[in-house]
Amino acid sequence: MHTPLKDKSTIADIQTRFDSDVERFSNLETGQAATINAPLAMELITQAAISATPTIKRCLDIGCGAGNNTIKLLREYSGDFDCDLCDLSEPMLQKAEDRLSSETSGTIRKFHGDIRELPLPEEGYDVILAAAVLHHLREEDDWESTFQKLYSLLRPGGSIWVSDMVTHENPKIHALMWQRYADYLTELGGEEYQQNVFAYIDKEDSPRPVTFQLDLFQKVGFETTEILHKNSCFAAFGAIKGK
Repeated sequence: MHTPLKDKSTIADIQTRFDSDVERFSNLETGQAATINAPLAMELITQAAISATPTIKRCLDIGCGAGNNTIKLLREYSGDFDCDLCDLSEPMLQKAEDRLSSETSGTIRKFHGDIRELPLPEEGYDVILAAAVLHHLREEDDWESTFQKLYSLLRPGGSIWVSDMVTHENPKIHALMWQRYADYLTELGGEEYQQNVFAYIDKEDSPRPVTFQLDLFQKVGFETTEILHKNSCFAAFGAIKGK
């Protein structure tokens, strides 16, 4: 990635792109086609959330998009729970609310805005889901303050589960894994598609290694961390807050 952090897409830029892409993200199987093993990652974070936090009364889905991950969790969980949805895109939030209304009798609340700025209840959630959203964080202090907020939002014993794009600490391994991703995209949609995806990643995203994020989870107070899956530059992982 060559675009300096200061020149990456703004929050408004990201919001505009997702405002116009609601329908694509409204399919559980194909909504993240550009992400390697997206259905598997969704399955794993769902099962991990239920295993680590078997009593779920309220879930927070940050960068919820059209609601796929919360829908998946509701379908796997043996009961209803309240759902708080957070996204930069109002059309995405509306789509998520519409879809979730037929999945749960629990309360659905929408929070339009940036997770870093939204007034959310401390220790208010049993589970937090963060799919393809944390890679929009920029500077290191931005990552740390956001992770600290996520920790504060979970009740004791609660857990957070992430599926996201990641980088690698060793330059040669990084190059290897991103070449594998390039090959995947080329096979999926051709060379021009691969180049277009890499162009918007370079402009919009600023992912960090799994190791960086797991260390940060522990630094802000989480008791345990878990890696569920990794393939090329995508990973599913999480952290559990002590009781």
